[in-house]
Amino acid sequence: MKISTHELFEGIRSGNKRLIAKAITLVESKKAEHRHQAEELLKLIMPFTGNSVRVGITGVPGAGKSTFIENFGLLTISQGKKVAVLAIDPSSSINKGSILGDKTRMEELSKEENAFIRPSPSSGFLGGVANATFETMLICEAAGYDYILIETVGVGQSEVLVADITDVFLFLKIIGGGDELQGIKRGIMEMTDLIFINKVNKDNFQKAKNTRLELKRALDFIPPKEKDWKVQILLGSALNNQGLNDVYEKINDFISLKKKSGRFELVRKQQSEKRFEYWVQSYILASLKKNNMFEEAYFKHKKNASEQVSNPSSEAKLFVDRFLNEKD
Repeated sequence: MKISTHELFEGIRSGNKRLIAKAITLVESKKAEHRHQAEELLKLIMPFTGNSVRVGITGVPGAGKSTFIENFGLLTISQGKKVAVLAIDPSSSINKGSILGDKTRMEELSKEENAFIRPSPSSGFLGGVANATFETMLICEAAGYDYILIETVGVGQSEVLVADITDVFLFLKIIGGGDELQGIKRGIMEMTDLIFINKVNKDNFQKAKNTRLELKRALDFIPPKEKDWKVQILLGSALNNQGLNDVYEKINDFISLKKKSGRFELVRKQQSEKRFEYWVQSYILASLKKNNMFEEAYFKHKKNASEQVSNPSSEAKLFVDRFLNEKD
């Protein structure tokens, strides 16, 4: 039975996890009728959004992201807060579903009444999921979650997209992880607000300190992302709950600084504008495909691009020029 928009809205506001999950499934859907209902729902919840701290979390495979998120989430809940975890999972190439299944990797956190965990399949297209994740985040905010933790796949492009929808970006580092060789280190460092060197123990403590020194030197060559904020580099072990309190405090220090400077609201406005631009492009293209006048031309230029008759950008420009001329 179809659940009404009003029922979904009431469920979100009352914190009903089943209906929150149903609402998220709705906004993730690409079907036109679902999209229409999703728009109605998002309009209703908008006055109740924007009150969370949005945290993006990235790190190379093996950096301990899931362990960090679980124990950091438990710590945050112990501070009287509600936590939602949105994990952008790699997708199965067969059914487009999530492969990793973060609820199975965060068993203790998933048992908490004040926690909500939602893996979002990337479906092979991270940009689309970034939009669904943005809307999912709004649903969680309307449900009263204070901290939204967004875990990236950790493959480069997803970091950029997640950084564009969060308030603070946390980079998990491990000693000798080899991420220096991935060609994304500088890009991540430019987006990063806080670094946590994970899996530190008494045997590798000196190496961890050396790694921190190297990172500090690297950051000296990167223009500061936020005025009056130096990227903090913390040491600890998520598995042993060491250093997580420091991370929690530094995140709140950073948010307080951004709010005091006026950057917090400014950046959020810019992020919403980016989402707006994405949807404008998406809706225009979808409308053109449905218009009989332009459908044939669209597929003709698309075929020319795919068969390398001409380069894709030229074919796109020819099609858009034709559309604008026809409109005139």
